[in-house]
Amino acid sequence: MENNLIVQTTENQSIMEKLGILSDAAKYDVSCSSSGVGRRGDGTGIGNTLAAGICHSFGADGRCISLLKILFTNECIYDCKYCINRKSNDVPRATFTPDEICELTIQFYRRNYIEGLFLSSGIVYSPTYTMELIYEAVHKLRTLYRFQGYIHVKAIPGADPLIVQRLGLLADRMSVNLELPTAEGLKKLAPNKHRKNILSPMRQIQQGITQNKNEITLYKHAPSFVPAGQSTQMIVGATPESDYQVMMVAENLYKKFDLKRVYYSAFVSVNEDKDLPALPGGPPLLREHRLYQADWLLRFYGFEAQELLSESRPNFNVLLDPKADWALRHLEVFPVEINRADYQTILRVPGIGVKSAQRIVRARRSGNLNFDDLKKIGVTLKRALYFITCNGKMMYPTKIEEDYITRNLINPKEKLPFDKDGMTYRQLSLFDDNNELLWHQAAGG
Repeated sequence: MENNLIVQTTENQSIMEKLGILSDAAKYDVSCSSSGVGRRGDGTGIGNTLAAGICHSFGADGRCISLLKILFTNECIYDCKYCINRKSNDVPRATFTPDEICELTIQFYRRNYIEGLFLSSGIVYSPTYTMELIYEAVHKLRTLYRFQGYIHVKAIPGADPLIVQRLGLLADRMSVNLELPTAEGLKKLAPNKHRKNILSPMRQIQQGITQNKNEITLYKHAPSFVPAGQSTQMIVGATPESDYQVMMVAENLYKKFDLKRVYYSAFVSVNEDKDLPALPGGPPLLREHRLYQADWLLRFYGFEAQELLSESRPNFNVLLDPKADWALRHLEVFPVEINRADYQTILRVPGIGVKSAQRIVRARRSGNLNFDDLKKIGVTLKRALYFITCNGKMMYPTKIEEDYITRNLINPKEKLPFDKDGMTYRQLSLFDDNNELLWHQAAGG
């Protein structure tokens, strides 16, 4: 049934005017990167998703721009102090209709501008009402427009669980924004939101995914439920939590909710409020960068949060990446003999990523490796040489000494989330000149 209670102030706006407002309003939500799933188009519709994943294009700040990233509405009944779309702000407002969402997605897809849709929203009238509108749009895309491409939808805390369940059968990925790392921070800056309401749909989605996997095992043609998993986002820098607290929260989310990704969004000051921190140096992008590096260590390198930080040492080193910093604090385990060490030990060597470690383990079955072999495999020797031996020898005479290695590892040209004009948190527009787009992919190690 078509909803007809769309906010009256948007009735006279064109679809392109709405797009300008609602794509700009979505730029602060960073948890939009796509993730391929093993569902192909059946030949009767438009688009598909592949197991290899959807192609990503990234801006200089690392934000994914391969999806049509929009809000359904930037109207909101909440007054979160950090949000540009809070109800007390005097900003241009707009609300799409479900049909407009469908039209935009199909037209952009046919022009090869996008590979899928990322749809979030403010809260208009109530969480349940807003989710009903989102469901109507996604349902029409899947059934009436036969769109079989990637769709990522935000679940709104407080909405009817039945709608969340129905959306999960249509979307590839869903996410629920944690917003802030702690309940105390949420109470201070987002008094209308509650941690219990946020965690409830997160748990529902997790349980739905687990149940669906069992159903697919028994019944091959059972419909998929959120096949690309769920993710969440935390704002860092708006409240005083340490990096240690942030990483402990992230680790618990991975373990308890089986999340695919936790995204970290450097706080951007868009409102004047006494409860918000001053940012004389701009958004804390370096801190965000370190948190992402540490997140990779949790997910792929076998580290735990308590190994990287502690209550007595609660924040990351601004000069060194978390893996190198850990290695320098644990020099007793180095140097590592590449030809004998187990896979997990090799993974902890700075300069060796997951793929390189796997190649080392495979290659040494055919004979002992030397430093030239490691270079061909893809090891970053300028970092690894302080921590490894090949056949009992180091690459160069090297002191296993913290100060000495630190001086050599610190690289003032480390690739950080900056653009040619300095720090940026601007979401690239679908209408930007292609010459301004930078394509890159974060590398582990």
